[in-house]
Amino acid sequence: MHHEALRNWIRQAEADAGERTDRPSTDMLAENHALKKRAAELERANEILRSASVYFAWELGLTRR
Repeated sequence: MHHEALRNWIRQAEADAGERTDRPSTDMLAENHALKKRAAELERANEILRSASVYFAWELGLTRR
Protein backbone atom coordinates (compact mmCIF):
# COMPACT_ATOMS: atom_id res chain seq x y z
CA MET A 1 0.00 0.00 0.00
CA HIS A 2 1.32 3.41 -0.88
CA HIS A 3 1.79 5.80 2.03
CA GLU A 4 -0.21 8.56 0.27
CA ALA A 5 -3.23 6.27 -0.04
CA LEU A 6 -3.15 5.58 3.69
CA ARG A 7 -2.72 9.29 4.42
CA ASN A 8 -5.74 10.15 2.24
CA TRP A 9 -7.86 7.49 3.96
CA ILE A 10 -6.93 8.88 7.36
CA ARG A 11 -7.73 12.44 6.26
CA GLN A 12 -11.09 11.30 4.88
CA ALA A 13 -11.90 9.42 8.09
CA GLU A 14 -11.08 12.56 10.08
CA ALA A 15 -13.32 14.64 7.79
CA ASP A 16 -16.14 12.12 8.22
CA ALA A 17 -15.72 12.32 12.00
CA GLY A 18 -15.93 16.12 11.86
CA GLU A 19 -12.33 16.62 12.92
CA ARG A 20 -11.30 18.33 9.66
CA THR A 21 -12.96 21.19 7.84
CA ASP A 22 -10.63 21.36 4.86
CA ARG A 23 -12.23 18.34 3.17
CA PRO A 24 -15.87 17.47 2.51
CA SER A 25 -17.25 14.42 4.29
CA THR A 26 -18.12 11.27 2.38
CA ASP A 27 -21.83 11.99 2.92
CA MET A 28 -21.43 15.48 1.48
CA LEU A 29 -19.58 14.10 -1.54
CA ALA A 30 -22.35 11.55 -2.14
CA GLU A 31 -25.01 14.24 -1.80
CA ASN A 32 -23.16 16.51 -4.24
CA HIS A 33 -22.93 13.64 -6.73
CA ALA A 34 -26.66 12.94 -6.42
CA LEU A 35 -27.49 16.64 -6.85
CA LYS A 36 -25.31 16.92 -9.94
CA LYS A 37 -27.02 13.87 -11.41
CA ARG A 38 -30.47 15.34 -10.65
CA ALA A 39 -29.47 18.71 -12.16
CA ALA A 40 -28.34 16.96 -15.35
CA GLU A 41 -31.67 15.09 -15.56
CA LEU A 42 -33.59 18.34 -15.11
CA GLU A 43 -31.50 20.08 -17.76
CA ARG A 44 -32.28 17.26 -20.21
CA ALA A 45 -35.99 17.50 -19.38
CA ASN A 46 -35.92 21.27 -19.87
CA GLU A 47 -34.23 20.87 -23.24
CA ILE A 48 -36.92 18.40 -24.33
CA LEU A 49 -39.65 20.80 -23.19
CA ARG A 50 -37.95 23.71 -24.99
CA SER A 51 -37.76 21.69 -28.19
CA ALA A 52 -41.40 20.65 -27.88
CA SER A 53 -42.45 24.26 -27.28
CA VAL A 54 -40.63 25.41 -30.39
CA TYR A 55 -42.17 22.63 -32.44
CA PHE A 56 -45.73 23.30 -31.28
CA ALA A 57 -45.33 27.06 -31.64
CA TRP A 58 -44.16 26.51 -35.20
CA GLU A 59 -47.10 24.15 -35.87
CA LEU A 60 -49.58 26.66 -34.45
CA GLY A 61 -48.05 29.41 -36.54
CA LEU A 62 -48.60 27.38 -39.70
CA THR A 63 -52.25 26.65 -38.92
CA ARG A 64 -53.12 30.26 -38.02
CA ARG A 65 -51.99 31.74 -41.35
